[in-house]
Amino acid sequence: MDYGTGPMVRDPQTGKYRRTRLFVMTLGYSRKSVRLLVFRSSSRVWAELHEKAFRRLGGAVRLVVLDNLREGVLVPDIYDPTLNPLYRDVLAHYGAVAMPCRVRDPDRKGKVESGVGHAQRTPLKGLRFESLEDAQGYLDRWEQKWADTRIHGTTKRQVAAMFAEEKPALLPLPLEPFRYYQYGQRTVHLDGCVEVEAAYYGAPPGWIGRRVNVQWDGLFIRLLDPHTGQLLREHVSQKRGQYRIQPQDRPPRTPLGTSQLLARAGRAGPHIGTLCQSIHHEHGERGVRRILGVLALAKKFGSAAVEQACSAALDLGVPEYRFVRRYLERCPAAPLTLHQVDPLIRELVHYRDLIQQRLQEQEKQGSLFESNSELRSASQEVCP
Repeated sequence: MDYGTGPMVRDPQTGKYRRTRLFVMTLGYSRKSVRLLVFRSSSRVWAELHEKAFRRLGGAVRLVVLDNLREGVLVPDIYDPTLNPLYRDVLAHYGAVAMPCRVRDPDRKGKVESGVGHAQRTPLKGLRFESLEDAQGYLDRWEQKWADTRIHGTTKRQVAAMFAEEKPALLPLPLEPFRYYQYGQRTVHLDGCVEVEAAYYGAPPGWIGRRVNVQWDGLFIRLLDPHTGQLLREHVSQKRGQYRIQPQDRPPRTPLGTSQLLARAGRAGPHIGTLCQSIHHEHGERGVRRILGVLALAKKFGSAAVEQACSAALDLGVPEYRFVRRYLERCPAAPLTLHQVDPLIRELVHYRDLIQQRLQEQEKQGSLFESNSELRSASQEVCP
């Protein structure tokens, strides 16, 4: 199988014509081909195209010859290539084995190369389509009425007749299609969990600080050993912000790293330490991330501001990281509250007496100015 350039098709999102990609799978004996059109390619699209091709053929092949494109091969090597995990598992589901070609040696799969060029030169040359469905339907009709009924130039036999001989040798299709998943690597956090789509899942003891492979779909989350591929834990998918930890993975006592973290919070401030202790008491190891969040706020806003926010959270009975964060975001300068007392702030009666004293002084100065003005006018009248 291989990719080639397909016809120009109008993109429904932009309304403009764009070039499609032509996926071609060609059987080695009969030269029977399956041609599919797509706009975009990815590791999942590449695997789904294989699955569609197998179902169109009515069976799966035993050996797949392909280029070293990124969707199928992560590390090219003629002797020991590293396949894309999703692509490898899809082929294993159908009983097929991938055999990548040598690097920069596409002639090793000349049968599919000629199949790509045949489709580009014959049915698709110079054509444009208004939708991908129209283009695929046109290609399928050409495949059925002309490509399958032609006499192949190499075998000198009809493609459909040879495919009828080859079809019994195909592997039977599995009862269920492959269950697609996403994959990646995660680091096990101090709370013994990894984060997948904003939810947290527990790893076995002894994996804190190490990286694990993760596979996830809409139902399950699987943690795998990155070296052996062994399944470490399997969890049911959770909503954002929720935790899933198996009972045997919960520590019987507070781990040393968590104790050191709580001591660090206590050194940052008494109210900070009390709030972090409350978080750990309420949520256990799941609250380690929130404690780290409180300490991160101390770096961002300063220990004094976070100390005041933690004090307010404890007074209101809301010892939560989220409350402290919102308090600081809305009042980043740590404004004074009514219960705060400062020696520089005097009683209000002092300010009242000071204002009255200044007003009386201004009145005296005003009356003295008026008397001086009267004396000057009288002297001018006597001595003009």
